[in-house]
Amino acid sequence: MAGSKTGLRQAIPSLRHIVMRFSPYVRKERGLVGWSMGALGAVVFLRMLEPWPLKLVLDRVIVAVPTGGQTGIALVDRMDPLSLLTWCAGGLVLIIGLRALAEYSQTVGFALVGNRVLTRVRSDLYNHLQRLSLSFYNTARAGDLLVRVTSDVNLLKEVTVTAALPLVASFMLLVGMLGLMLWMNWQLTLLVMLPLPFLGLRVARLNGRLRDAARLQRRREGAMAATAAESITSMKAVHALSLQESFSQRFGRQNDKGLLEGAQAAKLAAGLERTVDVFVTFATAIALWQGARLVMAGTLSPGDLVLFLTYLKSAVRPARDFAKYTTRLTRAAAAGDRVLELFDRLPEVRDQPGACPAAPFRGQLRFEDVYFDYEPGRPGLVGIDFEVAPGQFVALAGPSGAGKTTIANLLLRLYDPGRGCVRIDGQDIRGFTVDSVRAQISVVLQDPFLFAATVGENIALGRPDATPEQIKAAARLAHVDEFVQGLPDGYDTLVGERGVTFSRGQCQRISIARATLRDAPILLLDEPTTGLDNTSESAVVDALQQLRGGRTTIVITHELQLAAAADLILYVEGGRIVERGSHAELLELNGRYAQQYALETVDIKQGVAAPDVHVVPG
Repeated sequence: MAGSKTGLRQAIPSLRHIVMRFSPYVRKERGLVGWSMGALGAVVFLRMLEPWPLKLVLDRVIVAVPTGGQTGIALVDRMDPLSLLTWCAGGLVLIIGLRALAEYSQTVGFALVGNRVLTRVRSDLYNHLQRLSLSFYNTARAGDLLVRVTSDVNLLKEVTVTAALPLVASFMLLVGMLGLMLWMNWQLTLLVMLPLPFLGLRVARLNGRLRDAARLQRRREGAMAATAAESITSMKAVHALSLQESFSQRFGRQNDKGLLEGAQAAKLAAGLERTVDVFVTFATAIALWQGARLVMAGTLSPGDLVLFLTYLKSAVRPARDFAKYTTRLTRAAAAGDRVLELFDRLPEVRDQPGACPAAPFRGQLRFEDVYFDYEPGRPGLVGIDFEVAPGQFVALAGPSGAGKTTIANLLLRLYDPGRGCVRIDGQDIRGFTVDSVRAQISVVLQDPFLFAATVGENIALGRPDATPEQIKAAARLAHVDEFVQGLPDGYDTLVGERGVTFSRGQCQRISIARATLRDAPILLLDEPTTGLDNTSESAVVDALQQLRGGRTTIVITHELQLAAAADLILYVEGGRIVERGSHAELLELNGRYAQQYALETVDIKQGVAAPDVHVVPG
């Protein structure tokens, strides 16, 4: 019992926090909300009015009793029984018809409000996810995020509109009906409410357990989606490594647990609603037993008893709705917590107070004693210090995992240094807006990511306002035009998701065309020739030569034949720059770079690898 009370106490602040957080979205629809609430109020009033024709017919037409003989309404009291019957029948039709119209209006109104709120919340959440730093995505699972953006946001509508607002109506109806029942016979009303404390205790206990079950269920659904997304997006590797059975077993275990948790939640929800049904049964039995005795004693008319029982049924309906909507709100609260968790997460890399857009860069770069850790106890960079002149060609060389890509990530402000400073043209890049820094850096990544769009659209991502002529000009410089001309739809050919319909070399050249079209003063190349055959590598390197002209260029590579053409080579190991200088200077130093270059040259001479690299210095 104590645990359930704790769950209930936790649910109320959570729901309050969710409602407060998303109320601005609802306020934007206040006109439609006002109309829907007005229709809802009309429904409550008409429900309270609905049983009166039946009371009049019972007391004035079927059984003429003194207690029901006079209503105090002169027009009604003067009517003969047949006329009153006709008016009551017509009035009942009118009341029910108006109630149906009001219910239709409030249902449609609340649905529109809910859908509009949901659309805005989902859009804002997606935009917020786009701004979160890479450190968040290093640990987040894509499938779980998809569930939060789609399914969990859907459930938020329950909190803000489709469950919360009807609960207001149910409360209004409950208060109205209880008020009329007290006015009619307060002693009978209090007698009927005797089982109410037991109902409250039972609902509180079940609500806490239901909230815990709902949270487990939402987490399980997120885990299942993450497993499915992981296997689907890596299907080539799954098939190649025969991992189908392993993923099926992992998904099956989570699915089975989800079944048990879903069944438990369904049992609790059904128990909550059946508890209300039991209360209704006892309350109705008490009202019927005592009310019939009052009718027999002549202190209550048959019409009054029917009216009282009808109000009791109508008053209990909000209680049943409360049980139903409480179940939905409990599930929605669990989903809302997951959505708010994302909204409350701030990007680690964001515009600083007073940040201004960067002026056009000349391309002078400076790393000043930069330290960076991906996580405590895992150093990424230690004391990185170097300077690059405008237009200079710099190679970051060294083994995998040495910290080369981390340097590039700091230049792009995908991360900020833990200590030290990164400057462009003498200015700390944290003083600029993030977008204005990235807009002036062209990037060719090791994994040439293409999107599910046309070839032309993928190239134009570097500059959305580019004309078709500019797109084709960039494609020609990157040697994309050579293979696009042979495609059935040319530049309108659709690219498969992640570029699966093209070879790696073709994808890399499209990526280079994208960078060419961007025409930024700083060019960043991350392992641009890794994994390419000799022909593709030669075409890519030639395209890079076209792209490099006049730009400050940083190339990240472990292929020293490519690094040899650079004006300045920085050899990185263990997050430190251990050697620096030109190719000739580093060979003369006879250190780590010279040893690795000698090994690579021997391999080439022996035919282990023979990259056809044509890089012209400067």
